[in-house]
Amino acid sequence: MTTDPLVVFTPSGKRGHFPVGTPVLTAARQLGVDLDSVCGGRGICSKCQITPSYGEFPKHGVTVSDDALSEWNAVEQRYDDKRGLKTGRRLGCQATVQGDIVIDVPPESQVHRQVVRKAATARAITMDPATRLYFVVVEEPDMHSPTGDLERLERALREQWHIDAVTADLSLMSKLQPVLRKGKWEVTVAVHKGHKDSVAKVVEIWPGLHESGLYGLAIDLGSTTIAAHLTDLETGEVKASSGLMNPQIRFGEDLMSRVSYSMMNPGGDQEMTKAVREAINDLSTSIAEEAGIDADLIVETVFVCNPVMHHLLLGLDPVELGQAPFALATSESMSLPAREMDLTKMNPRAQVYILPCIAGHVGADCAAVALSEEPGKSEDLVLIVDVGTNAEILLGNTSRVLACSSPTGPAFEGAQISSGQRAAPGAIERIEIDPVTKEPRFRIIGSEKWSDEDGFDQDVATTGITGICGSGIIEAVAEMRIAGLLDESGLIGSAEQTGTTRCVPEGRTHAYLIHDASAEGGPRITVTQGDIRAIQLAKSALYAGARLLMDVMEVDKVDRVVLAGAFGAHISTKHAMVLGMIPDAPLDKVSSAGNAAGTGARIALCNITARSEIERVVREITKVETAIEPKFQDHFVAANAIPHKTDPFPELSQVVNLPSPTFNSAGGADEKSGRRRRRRS
Repeated sequence: MTTDPLVVFTPSGKRGHFPVGTPVLTAARQLGVDLDSVCGGRGICSKCQITPSYGEFPKHGVTVSDDALSEWNAVEQRYDDKRGLKTGRRLGCQATVQGDIVIDVPPESQVHRQVVRKAATARAITMDPATRLYFVVVEEPDMHSPTGDLERLERALREQWHIDAVTADLSLMSKLQPVLRKGKWEVTVAVHKGHKDSVAKVVEIWPGLHESGLYGLAIDLGSTTIAAHLTDLETGEVKASSGLMNPQIRFGEDLMSRVSYSMMNPGGDQEMTKAVREAINDLSTSIAEEAGIDADLIVETVFVCNPVMHHLLLGLDPVELGQAPFALATSESMSLPAREMDLTKMNPRAQVYILPCIAGHVGADCAAVALSEEPGKSEDLVLIVDVGTNAEILLGNTSRVLACSSPTGPAFEGAQISSGQRAAPGAIERIEIDPVTKEPRFRIIGSEKWSDEDGFDQDVATTGITGICGSGIIEAVAEMRIAGLLDESGLIGSAEQTGTTRCVPEGRTHAYLIHDASAEGGPRITVTQGDIRAIQLAKSALYAGARLLMDVMEVDKVDRVVLAGAFGAHISTKHAMVLGMIPDAPLDKVSSAGNAAGTGARIALCNITARSEIERVVREITKVETAIEPKFQDHFVAANAIPHKTDPFPELSQVVNLPSPTFNSAGGADEKSGRRRRRRS
């Protein structure tokens, strides 16, 4: 057994042992980690910046000491002096491995940048924002009637716009007099009044008529990705959508890993809070640049997030959420100044609204989905599944709404998969397998062509074929089941059993070969038995959560299913059903809602009445705790089969015929017809 240090890269999850003194960049290249460099490791280009993490990492099974990397050297100091390195960053070509280490590769250091596919969904929203623009003519000062400039501005707002009273921060007061005089007593003010506020607040002022707009951010803060929509507060139009990876991934890919990191590392929660706030600041800057606006015009931000992200965003220790009774510090909505959260890359007087949480494991993101999809107003019984690292599930109609969360893990995001990667150009996102020849054809992100179409090679020449992302691995496993390469238990057959040489031995099991470019120095992309098991665990948790809600509702079927989130928008309903991710339903009754949580955030951003509405609705939703329900485990075990061990899925059987081979490790394949081949001696 090797004694060389273990190096773990996030967000890819790739790991390996390397001798002491190995440059981080070398380790990354040998593992196939997406870490950029163009200067040959001379410390000139700075593209190989990495962020090491220290402390206890139960998820990765390592303890990282402060001396796990070599000391800061002269090359790094020279670069820092000339161009500057963010606090905590190192150059991968200069830092060498000295002990077990967890290393995060930030988005800007990746060759193939993450595609955060949580685009804004078109939605008609009644505009009633908390922050509005008002043009006013203010009386000039008069020695015979002495009043302050703020008081005369307040009078103008009352007389011209029926706004009874306003306040202003000291930072606004410092610019009030010069702006009034520059505008010759005609000014435009941005006034914020939340749905619970008794007094309005002036958050910005401009001389004359301000025509450059007013904007807000609707942010879906997920465990894996942070997606933001820059929204015009006058029209509701989404001016830009952008996103990035949640940098907290380096502390743990799933929520409980982050809670564990906080428990085992004093100050760990503060580290994670700082990391996510810095990421949001970076996102605010980049999305403003993309839209071509001044970031100071962003005067309001609405957040939706799960409970652990909620606490870490606010700077609250999430430890209590890691153990029963899963107590939240607060489940109420929150309104506070952005500066209290160190969000500095927007207007200095910007306001933040965070939707309420439903319970300890069902957060504001689930509340946002409820606001967007309104299950409580549905006449038929609807199951809404927001799939991510932690799945949020709603079931309801006009009589009752239930909610739960289910820990699906990061497999649906392409993590914990042998050839897996985040959604980025070059990643396989769609796949079909011919049930007769067993040959695959696929599409990658960045090209509209299938791999067997003319022009595909030219299309992928720049990006290459680099791995398989979440939607790709879901379709691959489902297609393998349809093609008879996989039996009901999830076992991959051998070449003899399946009739294709693409099923190759891998230790004591087999793998299915999708693409092999190893002869040209490229990747060899396979679906291994370990990949199948990871998907089985994820989909079983999802199905079990949905089935548990159905038990509480005392129903065996639902009328329709809505798949929400980036996953829901990029996976076919047929493949989801073949896997048994969701309960059986007519395929024409399974639809995608896109990024429903993000849509809910936009609704709350643009309409303060919606904030009051969701605060009322969450109190009426019944929370079901999967962690303490015995039936959850029963459903989970039965759902390990593909599509399911006991549920016949009659609706699915009308659409696709699933073969029923039974593979065994000795090499015999049996049909479930009462006959069984003898095992070879």
